[in-house]
Amino acid sequence: MTEPSTHRDDTIRIGGAADFAAAFHVSGETLDRLATYESLLRHWQKTINLVAPSTLDAIWHRHFADSAQLLALAPRATTWVDLGSGAGFPGLVIALMLADRVKADVPSPITSEACLRHDVGEGQGGGDGRTSAVGIPPTPNPSPQGGGGPRAGREGIRITLIEANARKCALLREVVRQTGISARVAVDILSTRIENAATQARLQGPDVVTARALAPLDKLMNLAAPLSSSRSVGLFLKGREVATELRAAEKMWNFNAELVPSRTDPDASVVVIRNLHPKAKTKE
Repeated sequence: MTEPSTHRDDTIRIGGAADFAAAFHVSGETLDRLATYESLLRHWQKTINLVAPSTLDAIWHRHFADSAQLLALAPRATTWVDLGSGAGFPGLVIALMLADRVKADVPSPITSEACLRHDVGEGQGGGDGRTSAVGIPPTPNPSPQGGGGPRAGREGIRITLIEANARKCALLREVVRQTGISARVAVDILSTRIENAATQARLQGPDVVTARALAPLDKLMNLAAPLSSSRSVGLFLKGREVATELRAAEKMWNFNAELVPSRTDPDASVVVIRNLHPKAKTKE
C-alpha cells in the first residue's frame, strides 16, 4: 500500500470554469453543463441542505474538481456505481464528463420506470422532476432536454447514483434533465438504501464503485462488496484519517489498496481498492 505524504503543496486550485477546463481538458459543452449544475445547486440549496454553505463559493474546486479527478484513475471504465450520491458528488460530475466522449443519441424519458419503482417502493416519493410533493420549489426556466433513463448511450456507458433522500434524488434528475446528458450516457438514479438486497442484486459487477464523505472505509467496503466482482475497483475520496481507517478495515477485509494523492486537497487521498473480499472467520 502506498502511503501519502502528510502534507503537500502541489495541488491545483480551480477558481472557475477556465481553470477546470485547463486542468481536466474538457469541452465547452461540458463546461456549460457544469455551469447549469452549479446554477441548480445554488437554487436548490435555498431549500435543501445539499453542501456545506461555506463551500458554495468554491463549487468548481471543492465539488466539481474533487469529483472529476477520479476519472483519470479509471479512464476505460464504462459502468459506475456511486454510493450515497447526495448532491451528485462524485457520480454526477463523472457522468457529465463521460458524456463528452459519446456522440448524441435520441434522449430517453426524464425518469426511468425503474427509478420510479424504487422511489415508491422505498417510501421515498417519486415524480417526474417537478418536486413540489417533497417540498422543493420548481426550478426556473427548465430545459426541455432529456433526463435520466435506463438505456445506455452508444458506448454502453452507465452511471448509477444511489441516494436514499428523495429530495436529493429530485435534484439529480433535474440536473440530468436540464443538461441533456441522457442522449449520450445512461444515468440511473435510485432513491433507495444501498443495503437493499434488490438493489445489490441489480448492480452486480460494475467497473467502478465510488463514494465521497459517506462512511469510514470498513463500512464502505461492507456496502461495496456485495456489488463488486473480481474486476471491480473502488475509488473512495478520503481525508487525513485515511491510514487509521485502512487499519480498521484490514481487521475484517482482504484487499489491495493504493493511496493516490488528491489533486485538490493536500491532506486528502483517493483510496483505490482492488480484490475486495471478506476475511474468513476464525474458529474460536
